[in-house]
Amino acid sequence: MSHKVEEVARKIAGMEIRGAGKIARSAARALRDFALSYRGNSARDFLSRLERAGEILKSARPTAVSLPNAVNYVLLAARGRSDVEEIRSAVIEAAERFIASSKIALKKIGEIGARRIKDGDIVLTHCNSQAALSVITTAFRQGKQIEVIATESRPRYQGHITARQLAEQGIPVTLIVDSAVRTFMKQVDKVVVGADSIAANGAVINKIGTSQIALAAHEARVVFMVAAETYKFHPGTVIGALVEIEERPAGEVAPPEEFPGVKIRNPAFDVTPAEYIDLIITEKGVIPPQAAIMVLKEEFGLTLGE
Repeated sequence: MSHKVEEVARKIAGMEIRGAGKIARSAARALRDFALSYRGNSARDFLSRLERAGEILKSARPTAVSLPNAVNYVLLAARGRSDVEEIRSAVIEAAERFIASSKIALKKIGEIGARRIKDGDIVLTHCNSQAALSVITTAFRQGKQIEVIATESRPRYQGHITARQLAEQGIPVTLIVDSAVRTFMKQVDKVVVGADSIAANGAVINKIGTSQIALAAHEARVVFMVAAETYKFHPGTVIGALVEIEERPAGEVAPPEEFPGVKIRNPAFDVTPAEYIDLIITEKGVIPPQAAIMVLKEEFGLTLGE
């Protein structure tokens, strides 16, 4: 197997490549580069190796559905072809099309979501979602005087990245510990978060702590918005599959050797029920979470049985 594919999978698993969109684009690039580097003359062998590369990439992280959706999108273009050069061209074209459309989707989400942000709003965000940041930064560039409250997003502190990125653009930002969300929610006008997977029933799987933020927003009657590309909707949930919640190494929370006899748990994601979500911002428009099934049917209708 390609060293490049294994390296990308390792970086995804180790969170050197993080964020659902970046993970998806990295997987598509890895398949493209693998297709470019293949030197055999057997179409069957080429397809077999591509499928194996796809499985290695998909196994890197189990929760972010953008990863298998990106891999499946690229591999679908190659299947059924019987010539090595046809397969190579199909993979390269599909990968580059996915990468380009993914970046365009982020821009559109920013433009659509910014309409929901008003001048003077205080916006709370969690983790380091490029889709959520696109909404926030677009609103700021439009001249809206906004402030942002960013959570640290423990234990990997992705919120530190968010705070720095916002500050670099001149956006007033306050960094808080995750457990302070309910205290600060009374000051907040809007919550904007991203998503790693969206289920057919409108539930959103995102960075651990998201569901608690949604509950605090619901209690305070603060609008809770999710920004997500349509490739983050999970086709398997239409036919009853459950989204696997990744449990990461205990050492990310605390050194196990310093806590003998103590079990340390580290779930990376949680599930926010649809009833605590006001709207989902996609590149195709704004929908209520209850309409997630319609997005899935539109985007994946031909392959729901796979």
